[in-house]
Amino acid sequence: MKGMLANAKKNQEVLEMIYLSKDGQLSQRNIKVLDIDDSFILGYCLNRNKLRKFKRGNILSIGPLRKKVG
Repeated sequence: MKGMLANAKKNQEVLEMIYLSKDGQLSQRNIKVLDIDDSFILGYCLNRNKLRKFKRGNILSIGPLRKKVG
């Protein structure tokens, strides 16, 4: 995951993420990675149009933005 995050940051790619909030809510987010450390990812959330800090342990899935078919 670390390499993918670093590449997304370098290339300013949008990633799709499934995230579990601290209160147990699941959400699907599209983010641009701005900074990475061992515990958190700082990203711009395109769904909320806000800067967000995501706890790495709460990321259930993350990968390249899937193209919609149809």
